[in-house]
Amino acid sequence: MTSLSAFIGRQPVLNRNQQLIGYELLFRASDEANAVGPHSELQADTQVLVNTLNNMGTSWLIGNKLAFINVGEAMLTSDFLELLPPRRVILDIAPRISPSNELLSRARHLRSLGFGIALDDFSFDAQSAAFLEFANYVKLDIQNHDANAFQVLAARLRSYPVIRIAERVESHEQYHLCKELGLDGFQGYYFAKPETLSARVIHPTFSNALELLNLLRMDADLRQVEQILKRDVALSYKLLRYVNSAAAGLNTTISSFSHAVTVLGYQKLYRWLTLLLVTGSDDGHVPPALQKTAVTRGRFMELLGQELHLPHDTCDNLFVTGMFSLLDVLFDMPMANIMEHIQLPQSLIDALLHHNGEMGLLLKLATTCEHDELDGVQALAEKAGLSPDQLNQAHLAALAWVEDLGL
Repeated sequence: MTSLSAFIGRQPVLNRNQQLIGYELLFRASDEANAVGPHSELQADTQVLVNTLNNMGTSWLIGNKLAFINVGEAMLTSDFLELLPPRRVILDIAPRISPSNELLSRARHLRSLGFGIALDDFSFDAQSAAFLEFANYVKLDIQNHDANAFQVLAARLRSYPVIRIAERVESHEQYHLCKELGLDGFQGYYFAKPETLSARVIHPTFSNALELLNLLRMDADLRQVEQILKRDVALSYKLLRYVNSAAAGLNTTISSFSHAVTVLGYQKLYRWLTLLLVTGSDDGHVPPALQKTAVTRGRFMELLGQELHLPHDTCDNLFVTGMFSLLDVLFDMPMANIMEHIQLPQSLIDALLHHNGEMGLLLKLATTCEHDELDGVQALAEKAGLSPDQLNQAHLAALAWVEDLGL
């Protein structure tokens, strides 16, 4: 398959004691790029958003820190922002943004949702100064002012309830000046240059994403929605990573598609799916044969769980285990690295990484059944408590089910 990668720049933001409080996330077109390049503001904003949510995940990118994300006028008014975890995200507003009544009202609404608002390269003469009443962070570009003007600006802002961050600090002298002025935070080359992070990307099948979008629009039955997710490994992987990331703000790990859809709700799922479609690519799709194998394996394991009269939640986990057991092939990277990008129940991770536990045993049985020689199948089936007849019926039923899906 075509191997694609997503890229994002990340520069630390430090507090007065030089402790890390967050990262500014920056658009990067490649691992060698060090600026936005010939891309529109909306293109850059959207790509940072989709990489943060879908291709990399907030947990991996920022951990438990804050994310400072640049937003232009178009992105500021976009519903896509609501997909981000508000308590963890600071929206960085450019100085040139025009303070229309609509945008001011939007900033007020975003603050009420829990988002932070930062004003980039601030000055009282900039258009963005109109947003000061909604801001809780103000960034002062030390490269754009002489020492005296910078001091006056920092002093004037002291009477406002904002966190003052000096940006583009590039020398010890500049850092010393900022500290003497009592600024609250720092960002710049003196501390760290932006690093470029990358992640492999697989895209859902366009027809599946479109069909799911239509089902959500028609308020279809949850079981119909779940069926689409069960036949697209890329779509299900991205959904479970998103719903388990800080973006969903949950305290529990979700591995069931129906639970994921219920927690998100149709409206938020529709918005998330729209973002996937508008930023999708013709490359990087899962090869049909590999997709078919992954889905068949997942269904086979689910049916084996039913034969063993395991709880419904466990059978759901078995489906996900089987389906995700080929992610290392899809991403062309070790499974352990992939597990760093998605939160799953520990039992499921142990099954995928080490074939441990009951799910691990059934995964080993399912993969062994795919080999022509079938060596070891009988011993594994006996260990799992399954008869040859149960095994054959479940395998045939899984194959028939996948054929009915049209894969």
